[in-house]
Amino acid sequence: MDKTIALIGTFDTKGKEFLFVKELIESLGFRTFTIHTGVFEPVFEPDVSNRAVVAAAGGDIEEIVERKDRAYATATLAKGMEVLLPELFKEGKFDGVLSFGGTGGTSIATAGMRKLPIGVPKVMVSTVASGNTLPYVGMSDIVMFPSIVDIAGINSFSIKIFSNAVFAIAGMLQYEQKTTKEQKPLIAATMFGLTTPCINYAKKYLEDHGYEVLIFHATGIGGKTMESLIENGFIEGVLDITTTEWADELVGGILAAGPHRLEAAALNRVPQVVSLGAIDMVNFGPRDTVPAKFAGRKFYQHNPSVTLMRTTVEENRKIGEKIAEKLNMASGNTALLLPLKGLSGLDAEGQPFYGPEEDKMLFDTIKENIDQSKVEIIEINAHINEKVFGETAAKKLIELMERKKGENEHAF
Repeated sequence: MDKTIALIGTFDTKGKEFLFVKELIESLGFRTFTIHTGVFEPVFEPDVSNRAVVAAAGGDIEEIVERKDRAYATATLAKGMEVLLPELFKEGKFDGVLSFGGTGGTSIATAGMRKLPIGVPKVMVSTVASGNTLPYVGMSDIVMFPSIVDIAGINSFSIKIFSNAVFAIAGMLQYEQKTTKEQKPLIAATMFGLTTPCINYAKKYLEDHGYEVLIFHATGIGGKTMESLIENGFIEGVLDITTTEWADELVGGILAAGPHRLEAAALNRVPQVVSLGAIDMVNFGPRDTVPAKFAGRKFYQHNPSVTLMRTTVEENRKIGEKIAEKLNMASGNTALLLPLKGLSGLDAEGQPFYGPEEDKMLFDTIKENIDQSKVEIIEINAHINEKVFGETAAKKLIELMERKKGENEHAF
């Protein structure tokens, strides 16, 4: 088997455990490439020392030993992995990466894993795999295995868990997708359940015209992931129909995507068509988890786990100001489409969140604050989920991408 698995770990405190894993990997015909991320001397000689990891972060291993500060050591080693692991991958040192650890070991190893390209096999066996894994996985495709027991000793439980993880990454490396698919320009689109018809119409139109559409669920991590892919140059056009994450960010819902949402396309000059999908709602969990300060507001129980709250006129003013601020970062090739008859499946005449007054404040605020020398505003007398709206958005995006293509050709 002409493949190498990078094995990351604290070979000082968990050396015997990692030796077991190393030997199992090699018994399957794979090579190993070992990276020591502990503070002290390892049980076995690694291919990459902790000194090299710390040096990649601009630190010194002797200083870490002397400080006896676990938090500082973990942060420095994690920073080193962020720098070093992608460099080692580019050098062809390994094909996939595997690690085992508790909170500290997981933080260190996944910091490097997150910097590897999507598709590179990444497996993390961790004591925190059944909790909130967002700090470790981020926007990457890391696979996390619950360790069940601590990474401390070889026993009947750990042997099974360690072996399953090894067999999993071995399978990822042994069985590769051989089917070749025609490479088409990639479009990123944002969707919610309540804006699905719009995206379906737009997606079909774009696919019929030779584009591949990646759809991101606008649930916080979806928006962040899309922004990351745009920033890293994978995306040629953005159909950001569902910007609902800004309602959660500004009002206090649970699906916020952070303060940099709506920046990547503008800053990287990627053509984008933006709309205001599902900004009529803020997302919470079960009804009894909604903060008490929102008592008396208009709610809709989407399902037992999801409670939606209608945004107010004042909240829509704030959201409108923020969206205008973000879109004004663009230097062209940007259009904002306003669906004058409603923003989601709930914001339509006869539906629970129908709110002409709230929507008007959103539209008026955006028009007052947007720089129309940078952003084209198109008002469409239709609901966001009508076919005419979805297809108009798709057509506009194609127009913007063709315009950029022409500008680039003219520049040369």
